[in-house]
Amino acid sequence: MKKIIDGYHLLLTWLMVATVAILLVPVTMQIVARFTPLLPAYIWTEEASRFLFIWMIMLGAMIGIREGTHFEVDVWPELKPRANALLKIASGVFVLVFALVFVWWGIAFTQFGWNQTSEIADLPMWMIFIAWPVTGFTWLLFQGEAFVENFRILSGKEAR
Repeated sequence: MKKIIDGYHLLLTWLMVATVAILLVPVTMQIVARFTPLLPAYIWTEEASRFLFIWMIMLGAMIGIREGTHFEVDVWPELKPRANALLKIASGVFVLVFALVFVWWGIAFTQFGWNQTSEIADLPMWMIFIAWPVTGFTWLLFQGEAFVENFRILSGKEAR
């Protein structure tokens, strides 16, 4: 199971890289068109960059949960491994609540936009709205993995 989750994490990382790389194209076109007469002012670039930015944020949030950098605030001093695991489990419960909110209302949000299209590029809006439930399900997966690891530490077994 760990290899599948590792592969999914790698896929998300590469999708993040691709999203950032692709985002450079419409943003650069907007900048060049705004300040020089070299390019006409394309309207679709604003919408494409907004949609890519949404996915970039959601992919970053998914990756951040797996790597333990999202929703993470260092307030406590370094604790012993078991105390640290207990603290991570307690804070992970809040991440699960956010994940369930994203799943529950994200599905409703996607259903709302299922038959809608964007104003300028005529893209199906469900392709944008589905980012919320996908993010929620991914948080559940990654947080579940973290729970298993932290429960092993708490029970005295070594983490993998």
